[in-house]
Amino acid sequence: MPGEHAEDALAAAAQIAATGRGIIFTQLGEAITRAEAAEKVRDHYLWLFDRIAEQRLPAHVSVKPTQLGLDLSIDQCERQLLELAAKAEQTRSTLWLDMEDSAYVDRTLDLYRAIHEKHPATGVAMQAYLRRTPNDLSSLMPSRPMIRLVKGAYDEPARIAFEKKSDTDKAYYDLASGMLEAASTDACTPIFGTHDLGLVSRIAERAKTLGLGKNTYEIHMLYGIRDAAQRTLVSEGHTVKTLISYGSAWYRWYMRRLAERPANVLFVVRSLIA
Repeated sequence: MPGEHAEDALAAAAQIAATGRGIIFTQLGEAITRAEAAEKVRDHYLWLFDRIAEQRLPAHVSVKPTQLGLDLSIDQCERQLLELAAKAEQTRSTLWLDMEDSAYVDRTLDLYRAIHEKHPATGVAMQAYLRRTPNDLSSLMPSRPMIRLVKGAYDEPARIAFEKKSDTDKAYYDLASGMLEAASTDACTPIFGTHDLGLVSRIAERAKTLGLGKNTYEIHMLYGIRDAAQRTLVSEGHTVKTLISYGSAWYRWYMRRLAERPANVLFVVRSLIA
């Protein structure tokens, strides 16, 4: 994190943009249980879209549905997401829906379908380690979705998610290949959110085999993680976007992630020194 405040994130974004990368902003926080708090998050993101346009940043915004009241009312959450999606279009940006733990997948996909129908430039994240994801991805393909594929970082039981890294890696590559094949007929906009450089290399080779240019897909990575690799990918012609997190809820958010999945600690340490 460059800091707790949106202004810190905006300042960091200007530096990232100068290196040829795009940006994705996300304010940390989730599981909001008061309607007025969810409305405050919506108002913050409306403000942020205006700042993106004002500063002419190549930036998108990614939100968690539970930040916008999903635990209170799916209808309320949908209304607020529609406001944000409309604002994204107005400011020539993009709205992304993050995917949270498995208990939220069905509702998040229902929200995505509703938002995407009216605002086709909206994207959604999907998690490769969930056993259900191939079916979920197939169900979205008729609507020409924009998908950010991630590995997944929540603690899930074995019946729901792969436990072994090798199984998740295989699932990720298989899903990525399917997304690229769909992209060859303009049926999907594939985004790959991963710091696994070996996997990125394999995906790039697969795209080349399919006759797809590097402008057909994007690679998304986190702020401060493998920054040199991000710059190298840009120099090789890849489209790279850096996700910048900010917000006062950082401690609670990170502690929950690390407590759920201790392997995340090792990943962060390895990434910082790689």
